[in-house]
Amino acid sequence: MPSGRKTEDIKIETCKVLDHIGALKFGAFKLTSGRLSPYYIDLRIVPSFPDAFEKICDFYVKLIKTEIRPEEIDRIAGIPVAGIPFASIISFTMKKPFLYVRKGARLHGRERRIEGVIAPGNRVLLVDDLVTAGLSLLKTAKAITAEGGVVTDAVVLIDRQEGGKEKLGKNGIKLHALLNITEVVNTMHDLGSIDEEQLKTILKQVKKK
Repeated sequence: MPSGRKTEDIKIETCKVLDHIGALKFGAFKLTSGRLSPYYIDLRIVPSFPDAFEKICDFYVKLIKTEIRPEEIDRIAGIPVAGIPFASIISFTMKKPFLYVRKGARLHGRERRIEGVIAPGNRVLLVDDLVTAGLSLLKTAKAITAEGGVVTDAVVLIDRQEGGKEKLGKNGIKLHALLNITEVVNTMHDLGSIDEEQLKTILKQVKKK
């Protein structure tokens, strides 16, 4: 990310956007990984707010251009389902071919899991909304490498800090996150968006990993 004050401003602005659209929810939730969580960050609603969607996608692009050399990216892949809208806009903005991987193989047509054009040796950047255990990212990476693609990096808006970054690292994939959940909740607490009890609830979840 851009260094210094600009980086901090982007992180604060992101948290303001999340607060404005009501993305942070408290309750009892079962995550994609199967884990139970006392909170949920619903980034699937971001595209329903065009201004927020544009701003968030712009932040993604800034992160990518700062931490990954664009010339080393041949394709951008969206993780189903939540990562696909972000990846499509990012690929369009960066003028990189877009593809996505289905959760299951098609039983008609070409019967492939990957939608889009990929050639052996293509370097593919994975894009998702957030990461918890990293399972969705790893499944997508496996499908891409099975087609001859190369996956070394993944980008998310938020890292929930529940082991995903470490799991991806062990499988040769570097995770780039705009924010981790600790930064999100501390910033939202400073902004008055969540109270002390809500802050403690999320920080306690992080320590459980």
